[in-house]
Amino acid sequence: MAYAAVISLRQTIDRLLNSPHISILPPFTEFIDFETLKEQEQRMDSSTRSLSEVLHEMLGVDSSHERGSRKKFLPEILEFDSLQECLRRLDDSTSSSTSQRIYSLDVQIRETAYKLEDKIESHVLNQFLLSQSDGPPSLFSLDLQEVKQDIDSYTRKTTKLKDEYVKELSNDSLAEEEDDDDDDDDSVSSRTEFGGKKSTLVGLSDEIISCVYTIVHQLSKELEIVSIVGMAGIGKTTLAIEIFDHPAILQHFHHRAWVKVGPKYQLKDILRSILAQVNLGYDHKTLVEEGDGELADLKRVTRESLMGRRYLIVLDDVWKRVVWDELKKLLPKKRIGNRVLLTTRLQEVAHSASFVNTFEKSFMKKEQSWDLLREKVFGDEESCSYELEKAGKKIAEKCEGLPLTIVAVADILSKSEKTVKYWNKVAEKQNSVFFDAYEKISKVLLPSYIYLPQHLKPCFLYMGAFPQDYDIPLSKLINLWSAEGFLEVKPFETSEYLAWECLRGLVSKNVAMVRKRTSLNGIKSCGLHSAFWHLCLREARRNKFLHVLTSYADGLAQDIENQRRLCIHNNVLFGIKDVHNSMTSVSTTRSLLCTGPYHQYSVPVCSELRLLRVLDALTIRFYEFPIEVLKLIQLRYLALTYNGILPPSISKLWKLEYLIVHRHFCIVKSGANYSSYLPMEVWDMKELKHLEVTGRNLPNPSEGSLLPNLLTLLDVSPQSCTKDVFEGMPNLQKLGIRIEFAPDASESSNCFDHVSHLNELKSLKCVVVNPVFDTKVVAPPKFSIFPERLKKLSLSGFGYPWEDMNKIALLPNLEVLKLQCHAFRGSIWEMHGSALFRELRYLLIEDTDLVHWTAEDGSFPWLKRLSIKHCYKLERIPRRLITYGFLELIEVVDCNPSVVNVALEIEESREKRNNYIDVRIRSSWED
Repeated sequence: MAYAAVISLRQTIDRLLNSPHISILPPFTEFIDFETLKEQEQRMDSSTRSLSEVLHEMLGVDSSHERGSRKKFLPEILEFDSLQECLRRLDDSTSSSTSQRIYSLDVQIRETAYKLEDKIESHVLNQFLLSQSDGPPSLFSLDLQEVKQDIDSYTRKTTKLKDEYVKELSNDSLAEEEDDDDDDDDSVSSRTEFGGKKSTLVGLSDEIISCVYTIVHQLSKELEIVSIVGMAGIGKTTLAIEIFDHPAILQHFHHRAWVKVGPKYQLKDILRSILAQVNLGYDHKTLVEEGDGELADLKRVTRESLMGRRYLIVLDDVWKRVVWDELKKLLPKKRIGNRVLLTTRLQEVAHSASFVNTFEKSFMKKEQSWDLLREKVFGDEESCSYELEKAGKKIAEKCEGLPLTIVAVADILSKSEKTVKYWNKVAEKQNSVFFDAYEKISKVLLPSYIYLPQHLKPCFLYMGAFPQDYDIPLSKLINLWSAEGFLEVKPFETSEYLAWECLRGLVSKNVAMVRKRTSLNGIKSCGLHSAFWHLCLREARRNKFLHVLTSYADGLAQDIENQRRLCIHNNVLFGIKDVHNSMTSVSTTRSLLCTGPYHQYSVPVCSELRLLRVLDALTIRFYEFPIEVLKLIQLRYLALTYNGILPPSISKLWKLEYLIVHRHFCIVKSGANYSSYLPMEVWDMKELKHLEVTGRNLPNPSEGSLLPNLLTLLDVSPQSCTKDVFEGMPNLQKLGIRIEFAPDASESSNCFDHVSHLNELKSLKCVVVNPVFDTKVVAPPKFSIFPERLKKLSLSGFGYPWEDMNKIALLPNLEVLKLQCHAFRGSIWEMHGSALFRELRYLLIEDTDLVHWTAEDGSFPWLKRLSIKHCYKLERIPRRLITYGFLELIEVVDCNPSVVNVALEIEESREKRNNYIDVRIRSSWED
């Protein structure tokens, strides 16, 4: 976690230097030439460098040239680049990454960076509060003399620790190479260590048949590789063993070799293992020459031993792409059907070796999970009663399809009392069985965390902030990661883009899971398997990164001290005085995340935590605005549930980037207008990137006022959609409009008149919350004024005529179109002309009175996914939608049987042409 701490410190200082509210000026300022100052500084002894003096003098210069120079100068003095590079070396090291000495140095660097960051931000906070009045934040001077000693101490200490760190990494790698020379079985081993009891076939039969058929019959005569990829403990090795010993494999291949590789592989050890299994006369002691000469001999003998023979080599548990890259150079490539079977936890390794022939090892289904649990607990001799089976199926389901967890839980159950009462407690996780099982298997899972790249480790640990089995919305996770400050943003990349790449990295390394997909098969929500969630919490707490509170004991735990983040999964704990005081005492906490169940009663949130950057309290209802929050000027992310009016002093939170204010559910009286205006001062919050204010109005800005960084504006009222408001958001990319009609309302607000001013807009969602329709169809908006860059459009509850869909069809970049809750009304939709919806990939039609839908050739030329839901009157899907054959999925939910029949006919006709389509028919009754 030292890497994340250094990134955070660097971003803190960068923000300080670039803040428009801070002027780092001494009482006397003279123009000082930058180059001369730098030369003087370089001549100073490193132990006596005065960074505060440099900052005082340099940052007093107001020219644009000097302001640009100062940003570059500070990281040079604090040696951020060299320190980050040093910590990043751990990713490329062949060491185990768990050396106690390395871990100790990592902790010291982390604590040193945290200490300086705490000192600087505390100093900034004190100076700001002393200088500010009741109005909006103004420019204030910052004297860094008080933190001079801390800055100097940081520089000296990290320089020393960095040198020790590099030396220890080198020693660790060298020691490991020596160990590998002495013990061939440390990282690479043969198939022989898998002797003993035959592995179970529960849930594997179909996968075994598919893999064996591919290996023996489906592939070409060339040397080809097949990959099995999946999460740790999911059964990759078990599947590979069954394939390795399958009769068809035994009959087909002349030679077979099993090599367990592991993360600390050595090529010479792999070759020794292969030779020991394919060349029975081989004796590695005859190769007395060491170094490159020995490796060259091993390569030659391996090639000779396999030449002219059909072989299968299994490389189990591969962690690096270079393993296959090195091996394939020396394997004979004669066209006789040689194969390599590779198992790995990492998708990039599997896909680089064989993108086409990659088998994704799936989780066990509920029935398979129970079969495996029952077999491991009872075997073939003991029977299981119906009552026990009922509880056992619940236990198996809680294992979430991971065989490693099932086997661990089963092992504990087999040694415990087999009563319904006890098993029901296990199923409800009211005892320690699952905890003990997770602890037992953590040794297998831990390498998946240890060998994560440095930049991904904090992202993984952060996911433990959410409760077990929680669906984490991707958008929320990305916003939180961005606000936290541990992402290393590179030139020309946004923090949001980097966060997205980090999540993809965690998914590809099989430590995080995709829970839900977007309309175009992207990631909508994600989460952790319970086994990894347990590991995540343990490592996060050990690294002082994050502490979760679910009980009274958690709130008083000794290791709560010095934790950077507190995550509350039980909001009642705020109301317990001892726990509240304990949380408040953690003065260095940067984040307070309330991610448990919604709590409708107000509790005293710990707003005394003066250095908070993130306060997520959406799951707590506030009856009055917590005015003490306005003293938390370091906040970058604030999320509340509050029905009242925001105070003008909200603008004091001048670092705020994410402001989210939801509304507690309430009944709106007929004819009432519940929306209220945000304070005018919101236009002074220049750092805002994301503004989400349910049903509230944005006031028109004063002349020249802008929110230049605002990218997302969600749930605003239609009254906010004015020309002045939109012109004040020149970079807005995502807009959500919420229209709350009272039940007796009959007309739609025309909220699209000025959308054309949003030149960067890519996503637009507009929802009528309580639509009421009379017999007339609503007059349509001017769809032609939508920005040309618009890629995603979602409409709900408007009741527009279907004829006007042709205007939307001409939008040149539209990829996703969602029409819900009578967005369009009428029984007939006739599409005339070609080149309509020329870029559309996804179309959803839900809740409509549409009966007849026709289309001509050329409509929807690139459509991939079509979803029809709750369209009870619709008679047919236009067959011309599939003219070009790009349609991949048709989803039909609760529709007329005739629509279902057409979808099935399309599926059948496509199968005959070997152009398959996925047709999913579902009824709400099934849910």
